[in-house]
Amino acid sequence: MFKNYSVRTDLAIEEKERFESDNVEIPGVVLEEEYDEEREMRVTRVEIETENGAKAMGKPTGTYLTLETPNLAMPDEDIHMEIASELCRYIRELIDKNCEEQTGDLSVLVVGLGNRDVTPDALGPYVADHLSVTRHIVKEYGKYAMGIEHANMISAIVPGVMGQTGMESAEIVRGIVGETHPDVVIAVDALAARNSRRLNRTVQIADTGIHPGSGVGNHRSGITKESLGIPVIGIGVPTVVDAATIVNDTMENFICALESSDSLKGVGEVLRSYNAGEKYEFVKELIAPHLNGMFMTPKDVDELVHHISHTISEAINMLFS
Repeated sequence: MFKNYSVRTDLAIEEKERFESDNVEIPGVVLEEEYDEEREMRVTRVEIETENGAKAMGKPTGTYLTLETPNLAMPDEDIHMEIASELCRYIRELIDKNCEEQTGDLSVLVVGLGNRDVTPDALGPYVADHLSVTRHIVKEYGKYAMGIEHANMISAIVPGVMGQTGMESAEIVRGIVGETHPDVVIAVDALAARNSRRLNRTVQIADTGIHPGSGVGNHRSGITKESLGIPVIGIGVPTVVDAATIVNDTMENFICALESSDSLKGVGEVLRSYNAGEKYEFVKELIAPHLNGMFMTPKDVDELVHHISHTISEAINMLFS
């Protein structure tokens, strides 16, 4: 019954945690973690170094940087500027790593993936709205029109979703890349998480690109280095979890309550004997079929997505200004 355990998540750190919960080490996958207690900021680096590691994780080889902080959900401008500064540093690290042969100023295309009309999926378009685009100025008047010696060319596109355009986002981006010849693409998208505590509190930055819609089971063509021919940096924030995750988290709390009860302690111990995969699949079977394809998002997602989109766009603006 439990052999096909599959967590619905876009976060590499959650895939790694799934194996750790079963006490399984994955050859070719390295995890490093830093925690700043004063700023309540945790940064986790997952390096998938081999094809075997990639197969086990279900993700391409590459570097996945995950920044987690509850402050991301707080409407405090000073805190968000601090987070933006950290994001800027990690985006720069991955760009430097993947654009080593590039000398001089960069031409960067930022792709805001998602549906502007669906708030949990509007992160990418909102980020694109707040960017300081410069390609048209540099092309028309030269970099000295910017008043600085080094002027990166920043352009942005919101390709929409297939239901709006009839085209894959990857097809649109591939056409733009062929015409404008950027050095690197930064793709921003909303993600799905396995842990509800990570909703709108986590940013993942990866040098493996992005697969639009994969988090909600709507698999579309990937925007990756292999499909575009240039490096692609993916930036994502989990804004939704599936219904099974909510029920599974509730079940965890229920088990803890049973274990603290003298009369029901035995029942709690029996349920605790299931590993994470078994409990998750058990929950999925219990809620099927009516809730199995449902995704949840916080009630204040409108405000959160606006705050976070400003933070990510500010990080990109800092990097290339």
